Amino acid sequence: MTSGFQVLIADDHPLVRGALKQALQQELQNVVVYEAGSLPEALTCITEKGGDIDLVLLDIHMPGMNGFTGLFTLRATWPDIPVSIVSASQDIPVVRRSIEYGAAAFVPKSAPVEQIGEAVRTVLDGGMWMPDWAREALENGPLDDDTTHLAQKIGQLTPQQLRVLNMLTEGKLNKQIAYELDVTEATVKAHVSAILRKLGVHSRTQAVIMARELQLQEPVVGV
Repeated sequence: MTSGFQVLIADDHPLVRGALKQALQQELQNVVVYEAGSLPEALTCITEKGGDIDLVLLDIHMPGMNGFTGLFTLRATWPDIPVSIVSASQDIPVVRRSIEYGAAAFVPKSAPVEQIGEAVRTVLDGGMWMPDWAREALENGPLDDDTTHLAQKIGQLTPQQLRVLNMLTEGKLNKQIAYELDVTEATVKAHVSAILRKLGVHSRTQAVIMARELQLQEPVVGV
């Protein structure tokens, strides 16, 4: 068995975190598990640990995520930490985009404990994992060009620019963004200008529309 790893579970449902933690402790030896209920909490936890986290189990529907924008933010901020998406959704487009946007695994929340353990061990060993049904579907249908093009553009943004873009999609003004990030309004304006340039758009509204392409509908069933 794999041993001595530090794993962060980021999910806004305490019961889900508890179930995942139990699964990890059952399947791995000497695993240390941290928990977060939102993307900001997850980023803070990783920062407090000095980036010494071996794997993040990430729910794409929790607060602060704004769909896949949160995944981009986490991957850009801590590129050396693998991320496994854990989701109630089993839609193939969601699985496909998760992998395209940098996740090392896609694990359904309905997966049995043994399968969760297999997924985690595979990623910790440097591999990529997804259920057989998802792998077969992805092999039969590549991403469309628009999705790939969007991923390339968003991937150019720095972690701070991604945070600003997140806040723009939430309708926040420069003054509010500056306050939350503890920077000047001039700095926010500079970030917005860089975002527009990298995304190839001419207004905040166009940037928000593009960012919302990364958002997701809540899954109909499960948590």
